[in-house]
Amino acid sequence: MKKQRNGEIWKFEIEMPVQRNSSPEVVLGIDGGTTTTVCICMSLPVSEQTLDSLPVLARSVAGCSNHNSVGETAARETLEQVMAEALMKSGAKRSTVRVVCLALSGVNHPTDQERIVNWLRDIFPSHTKLFVQNDAVAALASGTMGKLHGCVLIAGTGTICYGFTEDGREARAAGAGPVLGDWGSGYGIAAQALTAVVKAHDGRGPQTMLTSDILLTLGLSSPDELIGWTYADPSWARIAALVPVVVSCAEAGDEVSNKILLSSVQELAASVKAVVQRLGLCGEDRKSSFPLVMVGGVIENNKKWDIGKEVINCITEEYPGACPIRPKVEPAVGAALLAWNYLMKESEGNLRR
Repeated sequence: MKKQRNGEIWKFEIEMPVQRNSSPEVVLGIDGGTTTTVCICMSLPVSEQTLDSLPVLARSVAGCSNHNSVGETAARETLEQVMAEALMKSGAKRSTVRVVCLALSGVNHPTDQERIVNWLRDIFPSHTKLFVQNDAVAALASGTMGKLHGCVLIAGTGTICYGFTEDGREARAAGAGPVLGDWGSGYGIAAQALTAVVKAHDGRGPQTMLTSDILLTLGLSSPDELIGWTYADPSWARIAALVPVVVSCAEAGDEVSNKILLSSVQELAASVKAVVQRLGLCGEDRKSSFPLVMVGGVIENNKKWDIGKEVINCITEEYPGACPIRPKVEPAVGAALLAWNYLMKESEGNLRR
């Protein structure tokens, strides 16, 4: 650990009073997304009996930590800030951290994991175990209470589907970002809506209620102004924030908005079906049960036009064994539970030697 790294963030450790008794050991679970990053500091041990009252010491929140969205430097600063704040709130130092599990959007390859682990090694002492996963893994764990089995669908600003079998095989679909077509995502829905407004204005597409409602929401007077608004700051979350407008228009009977949402349902369901088929989660008879964890604003925050419900209906038509789960804890807690499970598996492995 490089003690001088970003000293201001970790200055609180120097100022903490010396404790007579040894400080309790902790784990850190981080859920890093395109919109927000959450860190949970949890004390050890975490037993099966405490899952209803998890030993959460502190929770901290920061902005985007997806390096593909904000760049490597900004992403690292956000992650270091959120971890330091959680430890400070819990009265713990880095020396007491047994395991860190970072579950981050934008982690798509082993080289991503290796780069982030090497950076973390500069921050934490050598005894701290470090694990880096895609944020979908923490979302799955939040629904299965730390067990990696089943399938998770995230549909927020971005979208991804991830699945695990009980013997450790894994597969994913989507999650390639807006340029490569995550069209079931919040960004994808909103981008199609903006495109529909421009097409209607040009005469290349049907008129739509989206025109007046989006302009009103953004405080613009003409569709011509959308070009300047969009490219002034084309961040994914800023665009995706228009999803409620699309849902509202669809609920009011706008045909263009309805088609956009129906398309998103098909895209999201197709991602799940692809993962289920590749892993054989449905069994040979295609009727075996498996957890299907559903996470994200697109499939959580809607009313009359319920995207999540429509996605479930589309999936269960083909795979009736899918068991939808709405997590009772947030993904950052799932990451902390994963950290604990990693630690337990390592301990079990050492005992067998």
